[in-house]
Amino acid sequence: MPIKAVLTDIEGTTSAVSFVFDVLFPFAARHLPAFVVEHAAVPEVAVQIEAVRVESGETDASIQRVVEILLGWIAEDRKATPLKALQGMVWEQGYKAGQLKGHVYPDAVEALRRWKQEGYELYVYSSGSIQAQKLIFGCSETGDMTPLFSGYFDTTSGPKREAASYERIAKVIAMPADAILFLSDVVEELDAAQAAGMQTIGLARDGGELPGHETVASFAVIDLSRL
Repeated sequence: MPIKAVLTDIEGTTSAVSFVFDVLFPFAARHLPAFVVEHAAVPEVAVQIEAVRVESGETDASIQRVVEILLGWIAEDRKATPLKALQGMVWEQGYKAGQLKGHVYPDAVEALRRWKQEGYELYVYSSGSIQAQKLIFGCSETGDMTPLFSGYFDTTSGPKREAASYERIAKVIAMPADAILFLSDVVEELDAAQAAGMQTIGLARDGGELPGHETVASFAVIDLSRL
């Protein structure tokens, strides 16, 4: 079936891994402790604090202990939903203050804009929270890219390495899975999307191959009309 929608990963795909690890994560690590302490009584923050306690198994953890757990999760790059939500809140402050600008590869910017003009529906699926996704594209170095996207998905749709997550996303998008192209730099994610029936292309920006999937180094060489 011809491609009707593109579902893209962010880190290592549309955007540099270094931006996440060298800019976003350190920013969150610096600012998250004070943010959690100062906003602990705010309902949306309190919900995530409680989720940290539940997920860590430390249901009586103090606010300071919650902060320690969060910093540990950041250090190990744990895909914990409450961490991602709180990071997103901290990053939002940074973006709004002009301290952060989202990195998106120029080839990805050009291709996404062209595909939107050609009538393809564009979606994002990242381990970062939906809020964080909207910030990286909404406050990108090239301006607000959010009008390009029809929807966003994060770990609340399920783990990125499980086929069931992509099946759920296809149902939400309301398209047959084989009409959706998934782009990622992680072979296990591509395998899961493929198992769910989606078409796949892997991004290997430094060269190489992602076994079992067509692999490219840039969005510029992806021709949706031939898929």
